[in-house]
Amino acid sequence: MTGAGRAAGPAIVIVGAGDCGTRAAFTLREEGWEGQVILVGSEPALPYERPPLSKTWELKLSCDDGALREAGITLLAGVEATILDPGSHVLMLAGGRRLEYRSLLLATGARARPLPLRGARVHLLRTHADAVALRERLAPGTRVGVIGGGFIGLELASSAAALGGTVTVIELGPRLMGRAVPASIAAVMAQRHIAAGIDVRCGSAVTGLAETASGVTLTLAEGGSVEVDVVIAGVGAEPETALAAAAGIEVGDGIVVDSRFATSAPDVFAAGDCCRYPHPLYDGKLLRLESWRAALEHGAAAARAILGNTDGYTGVPWFWSDQHDLSLQVTGLTSAADHEVVRLRPDGVEIWFGLDASGRLVAAAAAGPGNAVAKDIKLAEMLIARRAIPEAAALADPGVALKFLLRSPVAALSPDRGRRPVSVPP
Repeated sequence: MTGAGRAAGPAIVIVGAGDCGTRAAFTLREEGWEGQVILVGSEPALPYERPPLSKTWELKLSCDDGALREAGITLLAGVEATILDPGSHVLMLAGGRRLEYRSLLLATGARARPLPLRGARVHLLRTHADAVALRERLAPGTRVGVIGGGFIGLELASSAAALGGTVTVIELGPRLMGRAVPASIAAVMAQRHIAAGIDVRCGSAVTGLAETASGVTLTLAEGGSVEVDVVIAGVGAEPETALAAAAGIEVGDGIVVDSRFATSAPDVFAAGDCCRYPHPLYDGKLLRLESWRAALEHGAAAARAILGNTDGYTGVPWFWSDQHDLSLQVTGLTSAADHEVVRLRPDGVEIWFGLDASGRLVAAAAAGPGNAVAKDIKLAEMLIARRAIPEAAALADPGVALKFLLRSPVAALSPDRGRRPVSVPP
């Protein structure tokens, strides 16, 4: 146990000590809550950031013992929450401990989706322990089979190649990162993987796995096989909803919440990877985001809601992925785009913009070395937040600064006035 509450009485309890839950705990203190804050984490470790696990393999703590003590946050590490009783405002922990709460936040995150294939050489990545076990398997010359061409799979493919591994990526869909990245930007990343010597196979399914004396044989649906030493499953994640579902809380591809992250149970909130929330920029569409920044923002917003803030969350979706020497960034919701505009910068970097049927900017994406695309994507994010309807020709023209579009009066859709164009001040 780390830290100590500042006052007796019912606590605010947070289930999940990842980025979301930890950010919520510290935000409660920053917002002036003086009562107990109890952070329940299933892993026997201090809170840490997950993005480095698939990139640099390092353990990067979100906070240390001193920060928890100073904030008066009680961390119960290596403890499972077993039963939630919203009617009695009680959370039961493994071992029989009973926690009474004033309010409770579910920040249970998501778990790596397992393969139907099993074997000692098959690895998932969700925890630091997973990363350590996988890193121990990788060495120069190791044959690595990555099943799944999404973000985690490709980041691990990049990291394994950097360690000298011979990597094959097997993706069921027709292209890499098919769910959230535009085709043209995904193609840029695919070419970079191929240039790094990675064998990228799209439209291919693994139907069997057999361990042999020399490694693992992956049987492919189209015929043939691939011989590898290590298998990495990167086929997505599933939200952790079991505790909520057993308590009678509404779930459906995540714990369903409103714009303040309140669940269907009184005084129970949910945020981060485990929740589905309505987004005002996309007509209230329920979204579930697996994103480091979203986890932090959700945690802070949920903490303020627990303390009585009535503002709904409106943050624009954003995520990034580092693969080889390229950084991929996406903002907004690419699936909301009806048509696209592409800007080709003088340095050869493409900036993809997605527009809806009205011409409103709803998404943007790009990939480039280092921080080469960060400024453009940030400005696009700000335009999306303003519901801007920029001229397509201006978006396509690299001579027109996005900052100019942001500062200039542009047509926008007001959430309060339906779909009638209004003027957004500079």
